[in-house]
Amino acid sequence: MTVFLPRTAVLTGGLAVAAALALSACGAAPDDKATTADGKSAATATSAADFGGLDALVKAAKKEGTLHAIALPRDWANYGALIDGFTKKYGIKIDVENPAGTSQDEINAVTSRKGQDRAPDVLDLGSSFALSAAQQGLLAPYKVTSFADIPEAQKDPKGQWFNDYGGYVSIGCDAKKVKECPKTFADLLKPQYKGQVALNGNPTKSGSAFAGVYAAALANGGSFDDIQPGIDFFGKLKKNGNYTPVESTPATVEKGETPISIDWDYLNAGYADEFNSKGLDWTVTVPSDGQFSQYYSQAINKDAPHPAAARLWQEYLYSTEGQNLWVKGYARPALMPAMDKAGTLDKTAAAALPKVSGTPSFPTEDQQNKAKGVLAQGWGKAVSG
Repeated sequence: MTVFLPRTAVLTGGLAVAAALALSACGAAPDDKATTADGKSAATATSAADFGGLDALVKAAKKEGTLHAIALPRDWANYGALIDGFTKKYGIKIDVENPAGTSQDEINAVTSRKGQDRAPDVLDLGSSFALSAAQQGLLAPYKVTSFADIPEAQKDPKGQWFNDYGGYVSIGCDAKKVKECPKTFADLLKPQYKGQVALNGNPTKSGSAFAGVYAAALANGGSFDDIQPGIDFFGKLKKNGNYTPVESTPATVEKGETPISIDWDYLNAGYADEFNSKGLDWTVTVPSDGQFSQYYSQAINKDAPHPAAARLWQEYLYSTEGQNLWVKGYARPALMPAMDKAGTLDKTAAAALPKVSGTPSFPTEDQQNKAKGVLAQGWGKAVSG
C-alpha cells in the first residue's frame, strides 16, 4: 500500500504556547509594506498580476533586499542550491533561522513575532500544519504564476498553501557495516540488526519519524485510521534490541551509531552522494511492505515583514528552475507531472529518483490528527525501558 507527510511535526503543548506568547513583546514592528507607484501593496497581492506583474514584484523585492526563512536545512531536498539560486538571480539575501526547526517552531515564530521585523516571511510546513495555520488565519492567500498546474488536491483554493515537494519513507543502510541490508519492515526484526535501526527523530515531534511509524503500521496490518500496529512494531524492535533511540543524522551515520536509518527517500538518497566521497556505501530502498509518502507545503506569513520578497520566493520555487532543483535533490515536486508533460522536467535528475511502484494515496487531516493523538499516548510506553 502506498501512501504521502510533514518534515517535522510537533504536538503542541501549553508550555510551548506560553513561551511563544512571552516573546511577542520583543522586537520592533516592521516598516511599511512594499507598494507600487499607484499604491498597490505587496502585502495584499494575491498574485504577481495583482501587483502589476512579475517585473514590479522583482523591483519591490529587490528594494526590500532580504527574505526571512526558517527551518530550511541546506542539505534537505537541495534547499542549499535553491537558496543560492534565488540570491544569485535576484541579489536578495536569505536569512535562515533555526535550520533544524520543526513545523511547530515555524508557526510559533509567526504567532509570537506578529508585527515584528524578525518574523519569518515564508514557511515550509508539514501538510497538517499548513492546514492548521490556514485555519488560524496566519497565512496570506497568494497564487503563483503556475498555480493552475498544481493538482487540485495539493493546494488550498485560495492559495493560502500549496504542496511543494514530496517523498517516500525509505530504509537507508551502510552496506559496509551491515552485511545484508534490510529491504522491508519485516526484515528489520531480524536479530542481526541489533542496536542498528534508527529514526530521524522522535515521531511525536518529527514528521519524518512520524511517517516512519505510519509506514510501519501499513506494513503490519494497520491503515490511515490505525497507526497502532506501527507503534507496536517499534515496541517489538525495542524489545528485541534492534531499535536505537539515537536520532539518525549524517554525523551519527558517519560515526557508525545509526547504520540503518528510516527516513525520507530524498534525504537518504542525498546522503548516499555525500557519504560516497567519505568511503561509505549508503544504499536506499523504499520498503515494498509499507510505502508511505507525503508532501510538504509552502506558505506566506500573512504579516511577512518582506511581503514582496516572500511572494517572489514562491514564484522562484514554482518556476521550472526551482522545481528541477528539487528533483536534483531527489525530491518529487508538485509540478513534476505538468513539467513532464510540457517537456521541461530534468529527465536525468528524474531518472535518478529512488524507484517506487503503485499510485500514492494520502491520509486525511482527521486521520493524521487521530494518528498523532494515538502516538502521543503510546509511543513513550512502547519504546521505554
